[in-house]
Amino acid sequence: QVQLVESGGGSVQAGGSLRLSCAAAGAVTYRRNCMAWFRQAPGKEREGVAAIYTGGDIADYAASVKGRFTISPDNAKNTVYLQMNSLKPEDTAMYYCATNAWGVCGSWERESGYKYWGQGTQVTVSS
Repeated sequence: QVQLVESGGGSVQAGGSLRLSCAAAGAVTYRRNCMAWFRQAPGKEREGVAAIYTGGDIADYAASVKGRFTISPDNAKNTVYLQMNSLKPEDTAMYYCATNAWGVCGSWERESGYKYWGQGTQVTVSS
């Protein structure tokens, strides 16, 4: 089994920053995987934000966050971070961490490609 626990959410004003963390435990810690962040705003579908293969350093980002968000793994801590800068009110959402638990990312924005999900952490950006 794999457990993912997100933390770091909160409320900030527009232009501010937050860093989300996703700590992984279980079988996933013994192999390299695709780790991703998704988000879901009220009344909207869940969307991919960023993804990274923990065995490499190439990341993918949604167009709406590119240049503002950075995803990075710390394999020694089995943790993936999402540094969010220049936050906008439209970034307000529940943020979820996910992993495919087997390898490279592929079509990273497809939810069906991820086997394990965290419970989410809320991010609220006020104008």
